Amino acid sequence: MAISGGGLVCLMAILCSAVPCLATVYTVGDAGGWALGSDYTSWTTGKTFSIGDSLVFNYVSGHTLDEVSASDYKTCTVGNSISTDNSGSTTVSLNTAGTHYFICGVIGHCGSGMKLAVTVTGGGGGGATTSPSGTSPTLPSSSTTSPAPPTNTLCTPSIYSTVPGFSSSRTLSPFMAVVITFVVMFKLVLSQV
Repeated sequence: MAISGGGLVCLMAILCSAVPCLATVYTVGDAGGWALGSDYTSWTTGKTFSIGDSLVFNYVSGHTLDEVSASDYKTCTVGNSISTDNSGSTTVSLNTAGTHYFICGVIGHCGSGMKLAVTVTGGGGGGATTSPSGTSPTLPSSSTTSPAPPTNTLCTPSIYSTVPGFSSSRTLSPFMAVVITFVVMFKLVLSQV
């Protein structure tokens, strides 16, 4: 009925090592999504963005998501994007520290407020600052996007990508990891009886 000491230690080590790797997924604009009339300055206020986090942009047809340079962000210049998508649901992984700039590439939409700048801190945990989308950020963009982890993910990169630079990810959530762990523990206990 007792679980072997080594098995319990191994299980605890796995669970404890997963906790620091948890990432946060932010749905840009919350329920309003990536749309005209949203206040992205207010949306970023109080949020901390770290390497490993991801941004989910949900939008209707007629909009795009373009990652752009600092100068293109400031002037709302379209056509020079680092990466672009128009699928209606785009997940962007924040894999590098620095400021990341996003605009809608439809003429006039960026100037009407469809722009977002987020500053990402390096290694886990420090207090990141966000740059309000209505002001000019001071750090240049130094990254491109790559496949992103889903909500509250373990540090497992996604291998599923449909658009270069963007992805809809499929990795194991911490909740499912805990459920699977409890099922395995339950079976272990039953097998010892």
